[in-house]
Amino acid sequence: MKLNNYLILVVFLLIMGTSTSQAQQIPSLSNVSGNFEINSQYYRKDDLIGAEDVPEKLLSNGFLNINYESGQFKAGIRYESYLNALQGFDANYKGSGIPYRYASFTTDQITITVGNFYDQFGSGLIFRSYEERSLGIDNAMDGLHVRYSPFKGITLKGFVAEQRNYFSKGPGIVRGFDGDLQLNDFIPGWESKKLRIGLGGSFVSKYQKDDIPSRILPENVASFAGRTSIGYGGFTVDMEYAYKYNDPSIVNKFIYKNGEALLVNLGYTHKNLGAHIAAKRIDNMNYRSNRSAQGNSLFINYLPAINKQLTYRLSTLYPFATQPNGEMGISGEVYYNFKAGTALGGKHGTQLSISGSSVNDIKRTAASNDTIGYSSDFFAIGDNKFYSDATIEITKKISKKDKVILSYIYQLYDQFVLQGEGIATQADFEAHIGVIDYLHKFNNKNSIRIEAQHLLTQQDRKNWALGLVEYSVSPHWSFTTFDEYNYGNEDSNKRIHYFNFSTAYTKGPTRISLAYARQREGLLCVGGVCRQVPASNGFNITITSRF
Repeated sequence: MKLNNYLILVVFLLIMGTSTSQAQQIPSLSNVSGNFEINSQYYRKDDLIGAEDVPEKLLSNGFLNINYESGQFKAGIRYESYLNALQGFDANYKGSGIPYRYASFTTDQITITVGNFYDQFGSGLIFRSYEERSLGIDNAMDGLHVRYSPFKGITLKGFVAEQRNYFSKGPGIVRGFDGDLQLNDFIPGWESKKLRIGLGGSFVSKYQKDDIPSRILPENVASFAGRTSIGYGGFTVDMEYAYKYNDPSIVNKFIYKNGEALLVNLGYTHKNLGAHIAAKRIDNMNYRSNRSAQGNSLFINYLPAINKQLTYRLSTLYPFATQPNGEMGISGEVYYNFKAGTALGGKHGTQLSISGSSVNDIKRTAASNDTIGYSSDFFAIGDNKFYSDATIEITKKISKKDKVILSYIYQLYDQFVLQGEGIATQADFEAHIGVIDYLHKFNNKNSIRIEAQHLLTQQDRKNWALGLVEYSVSPHWSFTTFDEYNYGNEDSNKRIHYFNFSTAYTKGPTRISLAYARQREGLLCVGGVCRQVPASNGFNITITSRF
C-alpha cells in the first residue's frame, strides 16, 4: 500500500475514534457500518476447454467498505486488493490500496461531497458514474460534488472531478451540471393531480490536453441533454435526447462527427395488465475522459440496452452488447396476470409475459469530408441487423407447494459485430432456447428447484443442453449442481460437459460459498456492457459479510 493510502486510513480511523468518543453518551448520533467480500479461485489447466495455466494458481479479488455517520456528517473509505485479479478482469487491477474515499456534509437543502462519488444525470446518456463489480467497472469520480434543493420539487447538482482509472486517475477533467423540476411538487395544489410532469436538463464537459502531435484534437468536448417525464393514471412517457460535440477517439477511429442519442420509454399498467415499449437511437456516443481508452475504462456516460435482460444460463450464451458508434432499436413487453379461479388462471393464477426486441445499425452515408466520417439520417434504419429476440414466459403456481416457469426464447445474433472480429466464427445465426424451471417446497424450510434448458442452433457450436438441481435448507444452506453440455458440436472432441458443484452457507449477514466449476469461454453482460470471460477450471470460495 502506498504511503498516502496509509495516511488516509489513519486519519479516517482517528476521526471515527474521536467522534465516537464524543458521541458515546448519545449513541444515536454516530454509526459505523460496512461490508466485506473476498472472491478467490484456484485454477487448473484444462486443454480440452482452452483453460490456460495460471502461474500463481490462486487469484483473488477483495474489498472492505467502512462508512461512518454522525449527524449531518458522513465519511467512508474502501480498501481493495487484487492479488492477482481473477481471470477475465483487466490486468490493471493489480495490487492493493484505497482507491475510494469520501466525506460529505448535508443540511436540509444542500449536500457537499469531497473525494469520490457516484451519480447519474437522467438515464445516463451523457453522465453516469457507477460501480458494477461483476464486470470490473468502477468509474468513480474524484473531486467536488454539490447537490442543492432550493425549493420543493427542484434539485440542482454540479461537480468537477477526475475519474478513477483502476488504481490511478484518467488524464481528463470532467465537469457537469444537472437540473430537475418536478412540477407536481413545485406547484401548490398539484400534489394530488393525476397528471404528473417532470422536466430535466444536463450539461457535461470533459477537458483533455491535445497530446497527439499528428492531429488537431478538441481539448474541451461538451454535451447536452434534455428530458421529460409525463404520467397520467396508468400511462407513463419518459424521453431523453442527448447531443455531444465532436470527440475524435480511438473507438470512433478519430472522426470529427458530432454525436447524439435518443431514448424513449412508454408504459401502461392497469389492474392485471402491463405493457412497455422502448426505442433508442445512438450515433457516435462513445464518451470517455481519455480519448485513447478502450474496453470498459473511463466511460463518462452510459448507453443502456433496451432488449430484455435474459438470466437463464443458455440464454446468456449470446448476449447483446451496446454499440456506441451507432445503433437503432425498439423493444416491447406485455404481461398479464390471469386471476385465480378463471379458465386460464386455474386454482392459483397464471402469469403470461411476451416480449421482443430488434436492434439494427444506423444508416450511414459517406461524408465528402473524410474527417467527419459519415452522415446519417436520424430516422433511417440501417440494413445490418445486430440482434433481435422474442420471449414467451408462463409462470404457473400449480399448488401451494409447486410452481413452474416455462420459457421459449428466440435470438438472432450478429456474432461478428457483437463479439468482435477476432472472436467471431461467422456472422449471423439463430438460436432457439427452451426452459423448464420447477420449484417444489417440501415445507417451510426445505425446497428443491430443477431446471432443464436446451439451445438449438445450426450455427456456431451447435446445440447445448443444461440440467440443474438446487436444494435449499432455509435459512442457512443451499446446494447446487448443473451440467452444461455442448452435445451438438461438430467436433466430437469439443462435445464437453461443463460441470458446476457449489454449496453456500448463510448466517446473519455472512455468506460463504464453495464451488468447483468448469467455465466456458464467453461474454458476461449487464445492461448492454460486457466483459470477456476466459475458459477456466478450478475451485472457488467467496465470503461476504456486512456490519
